[in-house]
Amino acid sequence: MSKEIVNLTVDGMSCSHCENSVKKSVGDLKGVDGVKVDLKGKKVFVEYDADKVNLETIIETIEDQGYDVEK
Repeated sequence: MSKEIVNLTVDGMSCSHCENSVKKSVGDLKGVDGVKVDLKGKKVFVEYDADKVNLETIIETIEDQGYDVEK
């Protein structure tokens, strides 16, 4: 079990609907243990198990919701 915490900069989030959309979609991924969204700072913090899900999948999931992740 390899716990990782990543801090992503995400553009396009502006309201509680955006926050909930990201939290739900990323939180539903197998291996994700926690998601925090900072709307003002344009940040998404994800705690996950790197043995079950990779960073690319997390980024793709956020982008699938219509937001841009800075890499």
